[in-house]
Amino acid sequence: MACVNPDGTISAVAGKVLLAADQGADERAMAEAAGVPVYRVRASLRELVQAGLLTQADGAWAVTDAGRAAAAQAAGAG
Repeated sequence: MACVNPDGTISAVAGKVLLAADQGADERAMAEAAGVPVYRVRASLRELVQAGLLTQADGAWAVTDAGRAAAAQAAGAG
C-alpha cells in the first residue's frame, strides 16, 4: 500500500509515521502511533525518504520541511 499518492499527498498512516518520527520515535513506537505493523512502517519510511519527506543520518530520522507540511495536511484531512 503506497503512502505517497500520485498527487503528492500522503496517506493518514504516513502522516502518523512522520509525526512520530518528528518526535524522535523508533520504528516500534511509530508502528504503535500509526496502528500498523512494524514491517509497514519500514516500507513507509523507505517511501518517505524517496519522496524527500524524511531523511536518516546516524540512525536518527529527521522530517524535512516538506514532510512536516505533508503531515499537517494529512492530519487536517483525516
